[in-house]
Amino acid sequence: MPRNPDRRTFLRALLGATGAAALSVGCASRPTATRIVDTHTHFYDPTRGQGVPWPPKGSFLDRTVLPPDWQQVAAPHGIRETVVVEASAWPQDNDWILRLADEHPCIVGFVGNLRPAEGSFAGHLRRLAAHPLFRGIRVPADKLSGELTDPVFARHLGLLTDHGLTLDINGLGDFTGAVRLARAYPRLRIVVDHVGNVRDPQAPDLAWREGMRCLGAEPNVYCKLSGLVEPLKTPQGAAPTDVATYRPTLDHVTASFGPTRVLYASNWPVSDKGARYADVFGLVADYYAGRSAEERERFFWRNSLEAYRWISRGA
Repeated sequence: MPRNPDRRTFLRALLGATGAAALSVGCASRPTATRIVDTHTHFYDPTRGQGVPWPPKGSFLDRTVLPPDWQQVAAPHGIRETVVVEASAWPQDNDWILRLADEHPCIVGFVGNLRPAEGSFAGHLRRLAAHPLFRGIRVPADKLSGELTDPVFARHLGLLTDHGLTLDINGLGDFTGAVRLARAYPRLRIVVDHVGNVRDPQAPDLAWREGMRCLGAEPNVYCKLSGLVEPLKTPQGAAPTDVATYRPTLDHVTASFGPTRVLYASNWPVSDKGARYADVFGLVADYYAGRSAEERERFFWRNSLEAYRWISRGA
């Protein structure tokens, strides 16, 4: 992979010398927390010989995105650590991210991409779980209802619990399968990505509200406050960046999941579709500014530590 020692040296110096100062500057306008972990970023390199299956070629995401790129947008807000989520469906790309993580201490955890219904799942999981930064997998929600009756799928989900790993669920529409899964595997920690893929954060529909309420009632389910701005991007410009626009969604998620099961996550660089990283972070920072210091500590890092059991690396 391409390397730039001068850039890495500069970023290390920036983080070491100004990281604490950046956090205190952010706190001047909005109190946050003593630590902030971004639990949803994507890294990839389309210039590799084999290319990448995601993002789509020619899209606005079709560029090399590596940890130093994320650090440039996150460091000014005192954010030094991240949990990476794999979007590629190629099993070998899980290993590519883990090799990347070995080089970059800012990566404290990795959520891989494997399919529990496939026969090769157990072998891949056994290999990946041997790496301490591998913290779970992500699955698409649209297949959950049908796969729950598959004995192979069921057995493989049990392996996640055996290894102490977490299951992310992406693309929620019909919440039935996710609720059934949470009840069938009460020892499995489950994380809902992107606030359950709400269609309109300004006026969430009844089905989403009821689905999130049911998921929040299950004590093993967590929710990321990511994916807020992307649905509101218009051809005329970026999404709104005032917290009032998103308050109906934010209020419902925090009421449904409580203060101990909501996580900070950006979905960067996909979030650039709707707004800059600074604005995405600012929305949730503004929302939590009026809450207690304990709630901010939980939201910005403690809840994610419980959900993922990520590894602190002193980034």
